[in-house]
Amino acid sequence: MDQRALALVLSILLTCLLSTSSTGQEKWPYQDLREDLTPKDQARVAAVTRPAGDFGKAEPFEAMSAGAATSTRAIDADAFSQFSPGITFSQQEEFKLGNALFTKLWVAAPSSTQASDGLGPLYNARSCISCHVKDGRGHPPEGSNDRISMFLRLARSPETQEERALVADRRVLNFPDPIYGAQLQDLAVPGLAAEGSMQISYTEEPVRLKDGTTVSLRRPTYSVNGLAQGPLAAGTILSPRIAPAMIGLGLIEAIPPQDILAHSDPDDRDGDGISGKAAVVRDHVTGKLALGRFGWKAQNATIRDQTSAAFSGDLGLSTPDRPDPYGDCTAQQTDCRARANGVQPRLGDTEAPDPVMDLVTFYSGHLAVPERRDVNSPEVLKGKQTFYRLGCASCHVPKFVTSRSASDPSQAFQLIWPYSDFLLHDMGEGLADGQTVGDASGREWRTAPLWGVGLTQTVSKHSFFLHDGRARNLTEAILWHGGEAEKSRNGFAALEARERNALLTFLESL
Repeated sequence: MDQRALALVLSILLTCLLSTSSTGQEKWPYQDLREDLTPKDQARVAAVTRPAGDFGKAEPFEAMSAGAATSTRAIDADAFSQFSPGITFSQQEEFKLGNALFTKLWVAAPSSTQASDGLGPLYNARSCISCHVKDGRGHPPEGSNDRISMFLRLARSPETQEERALVADRRVLNFPDPIYGAQLQDLAVPGLAAEGSMQISYTEEPVRLKDGTTVSLRRPTYSVNGLAQGPLAAGTILSPRIAPAMIGLGLIEAIPPQDILAHSDPDDRDGDGISGKAAVVRDHVTGKLALGRFGWKAQNATIRDQTSAAFSGDLGLSTPDRPDPYGDCTAQQTDCRARANGVQPRLGDTEAPDPVMDLVTFYSGHLAVPERRDVNSPEVLKGKQTFYRLGCASCHVPKFVTSRSASDPSQAFQLIWPYSDFLLHDMGEGLADGQTVGDASGREWRTAPLWGVGLTQTVSKHSFFLHDGRARNLTEAILWHGGEAEKSRNGFAALEARERNALLTFLESL
């Protein structure tokens, strides 16, 4: 079945599924093939996104990971902090203003700096950049008490028929802890106790590869010390998350949903063992059903959704999309609710009113993806061939073409190489967190994009990977793969050292 036919079938199936929601009327909005393409364009897109077959040389435009929106600036620690080429001069001003807000340190209310107060009262960081250092990925605490770029989600699965109906209708993703809310805040404004402190212990587990090489994987165990208001509820599950890299988000948003759905195969009808499924969520602004594509479990449909969630949960700041000035403080946290907030009527109805949200969203959507390195290197090409042979490209789909009708013309109709299908996959018991998030089970995660992965050390000064940073390098990250990726993981473990090294060299070129 070709891509167009598969997309149509999947759209019909999803429409039938969602038409039986509790409203009795609501429909999945993506029922047609791409409307932005002529038949000629569709043929061009199908040809250019076809999987690679010739590994003797790089594919056309392969070095330009984000098409015309690729940054060709010299690679250094600021490689993830460049604006996308092609934006206008006035948009460059928006980007710089957004950057200033992204790096802004917020303070507790009341404060003389009224445009900067409203932090918390409970929070995980004082600025966006505290977690996304240099716009790169976060890390677990290593050799210090630095937990700013990693936190614990707190949630339980639905337990009653009414709760299951709310999840099925996408009204909620799951249910927070009744006292501590949706995530553990380990920082608080002066005079208020933080909720508690995340604790991590590791157990080293040796893995022997086929050629005799031994790799040690570290298995984490998470707990919380010093809970300020008694124990967590019996059903609350801890799920660790590190901050992901920020590059290329606007281009991900510009991928037509039909092209992502074309890779979905929730029942594994083709029998290849890969059964990625779409996350169906509600847009936080419109309330309408949409395709989730951001976050570790694809729980957000848009960059703005992701941004407002971070403002509320991580910083404790209200926005037009999430207007509660007390962030994740629950009704039972009366001391938190009694604190002053930072709403300034002369500035707006929330602590981070528009244009704050608009500017941070624009900034987040226009961080450029760096140009690839060494795409024609024989070692890189050998590794790329192995990547395909092991089936890695089944989930880490190399390329898409963005919509001609993308909201920003500089991101429209671009061949991009994110190396993700943006779908949910069962990653096995080893990576399971046990926490359901909407359509994502406790074993499922969104395929993480790989573009920029080879620059982690350069930008972030570490090499920790996966949702909780347990993997200390790419080899460990691959060996943690299970579930749908078990076959590929075992294939990697069976490689000779030279083949493994070539594959790693390819990944480091991304």
